[in-house]
Amino acid sequence: MAGEIEGISDFIFNHPELGGEEFESSKFLANLLSNYGFEVVYPYLNIPTAFRAEIGTQDRPAFAFLAEYDALPGMGDDGSPAHACGHNWISATSVGAGLVLGRIKEKLPGRIVVFGTPAEETLGYKVNMVEKGAFETIDAAFQLHLENNNLLNTSALAMDALEFEFTGKAAHAASFPHEGINALDAVNLTFAGINALRQHVTSDVRIHGIITKGGEAPNIVPDYCACRFYVRANRRHYLNKVSERIINCARGAAFMTGAKLTVNRFENPLDDLVINPVLRKIGEQNLRMAGFDDFKEIDEFPGSSDIGNVSHVVPTVYGYIDIGPKVEVHEREFVKYANGPDAKIRLHKAVKGMVGTTIDVLLQPGLLEEIKKAFALSVKKS
Repeated sequence: MAGEIEGISDFIFNHPELGGEEFESSKFLANLLSNYGFEVVYPYLNIPTAFRAEIGTQDRPAFAFLAEYDALPGMGDDGSPAHACGHNWISATSVGAGLVLGRIKEKLPGRIVVFGTPAEETLGYKVNMVEKGAFETIDAAFQLHLENNNLLNTSALAMDALEFEFTGKAAHAASFPHEGINALDAVNLTFAGINALRQHVTSDVRIHGIITKGGEAPNIVPDYCACRFYVRANRRHYLNKVSERIINCARGAAFMTGAKLTVNRFENPLDDLVINPVLRKIGEQNLRMAGFDDFKEIDEFPGSSDIGNVSHVVPTVYGYIDIGPKVEVHEREFVKYANGPDAKIRLHKAVKGMVGTTIDVLLQPGLLEEIKKAFALSVKKS
């Protein structure tokens, strides 16, 4: 089984595919789980590279592991996609834990479920899976991620992806500028408005944008320009207010220039991560028994992930495992270590910790109810 689990990491690492295009990776994982006796639905929920695989003696309780397998663009030596975020390792730990638990299914009440969740880096298909009810029959979910520290008290910022398209009127910039409506002016005014807004939002807010279309030539008044922004905050309810103020900046820019504004949300909205203290404690205990120590208490530099949306509908533990070398995810250097010897040592320890956590949740009397009570309180506070 150890060789099989390492083989998962090897295959996904050596077949890097972008989000929504992970056809080889998802097929490999779905077939592997099917060969080990799992009931597999693939594709799942009309998402071509998603799957659901499950095994067990009864429907509930159900414990889920979330596999990711999309790569990052441009991180390979030749500019090709590569696994600079270690999703090969996430696939191996999540599917590996499912395979191990599947072998002892007769001794466990309930079901083990492995979800294939595509495009974490871009479209965030866990959001669609949540919206379509994939987790309605799940009692707890688990995922681990390679990072540069050990941490289960993780956090994730809620995030909106906003695109502003401005349509104006082209004109000769020297001869007839008075007949033009400058869409680029609208973009620049949007940036100016947002920059003025920064001092009037809380310190957890992050706003970063780019101009995706700035015109065709200097001597033509631009008639179509566009820009995109990621907007983040600690909590979804506050982010909703900030995003509306940012949209108002674009509306004001359109009003000032006379351009027509179209607002798009070009990626799924991501929610903040709801921590379940009971499940986190059990997870940390088992990961320590598996050989991990020196867990940090605070997530100093959170990003955003679609697992946040999952954590709002089902008790979730999401944690980081130290890759060893001090490298950062989403950097080319990380690719060198994502499937290296240190990563594979941690892979086996992580699977043991995930399996131990699942066994505790399924077998310890009253523990799952305690987790659900903590979940209800945590969601209410968020």
